[in-house]
Amino acid sequence: MAEARSAVKAKLFCGILTKYADLLEEIKEKLTNLFGEIDTESSLMKFEQTDYYTESMGKPLLRKFFSFAPLIAQESLREIKLKTNALEKRFAEDKRFDVTRPVNLDPGILTASRLVLASCKDYSHRIYLGEGVYAEVTLIYRKGEFAPLEWTYPDYRSAEYREYFSKVRSIYLSQLHL
Repeated sequence: MAEARSAVKAKLFCGILTKYADLLEEIKEKLTNLFGEIDTESSLMKFEQTDYYTESMGKPLLRKFFSFAPLIAQESLREIKLKTNALEKRFAEDKRFDVTRPVNLDPGILTASRLVLASCKDYSHRIYLGEGVYAEVTLIYRKGEFAPLEWTYPDYRSAEYREYFSKVRSIYLSQLHL
């Protein structure tokens, strides 16, 4: 019989989706206050793979990722998603914006073998974590690179995203001393 063991700590990251480029520094500060020092950030990318968010967020949308220096317990992903949802809600209640959802925050964790996103939407390939939060393995690390799965979102399939997450993985491995 295999014995249960604690999981290795993971690297926390957060994807930010917004049409307000000038809001990114404020978001960065709030995320740093919640989750600790940021050790990488992606370039600012256009988000054009879907119109799913247009009605609530407007256009054109931009994507940016941050990863955080402190490694975290993998099971803390649920609580992190609840915190980012609360932050999103505060921005939505702010009267500065001309859309109902000025920012979308997508936290996730990265390990040596996978990238996992948190979601509040159930689907066949998602695992329930409690309190309305689900986890989805979105990319797996195979043959020296991150590879998409059948259900991986189109933007996460892009070379640009996968190259960024390979950089984050290298930092993560150095933190683990692997």
